[in-house]
Amino acid sequence: MSNATNLISNKHPDSCPALVLNADFRPLSYYPLSLWSWQDAIKAVFLDRVNIVSSYDRAVHSPSFEIKLPSVVSLKNYVKPPQWPAFTRFNLFLRDKFSCQYCGATSDLTFDHLLPRSKGGETTWENVVTACSKCNLKKANHLYHVANMKPMQWPYKPNVHELHKNGKLFPPNYLHESWMDYLYWDSELEA
Repeated sequence: MSNATNLISNKHPDSCPALVLNADFRPLSYYPLSLWSWQDAIKAVFLDRVNIVSSYDRAVHSPSFEIKLPSVVSLKNYVKPPQWPAFTRFNLFLRDKFSCQYCGATSDLTFDHLLPRSKGGETTWENVVTACSKCNLKKANHLYHVANMKPMQWPYKPNVHELHKNGKLFPPNYLHESWMDYLYWDSELEA
């Protein structure tokens, strides 16, 4: 038994999430990684909505039943992913790879309207970029060219595949060994 599996098997079931794969054996999401709690995974098994692909060494019991906690499950029915993601702060940061589009900072992130709201700018993919607080305050309600602050990347509406690709750049801190055959991180991260 590997150290990672051994650590998990000695912990509370809450530390045993299940990686959720679509029916084509691809994760539903890379960032955030599509994970279910052990309770949701077991419920889906009993409702016959998923197949267990891999299990932890840890089991849960009832008076008349025992089941190993699933570590990887696949949906029985394919769920077509949406083509266009919702505009959210998180998805915006993911599009911009969690960096300020003015200075490249990666902490204290907010977002900035290229055409300020005070001048009629809307909160849309095409008008908003990730900005650190310092740059956002510096630009204030000025147009980007007046403030001499051109973004490194012009804002655009990403598709879901682009966000998945960017999500692969930010693997989670914990990856169970049973998940690795289904996660495709960029080769430079594996080195």
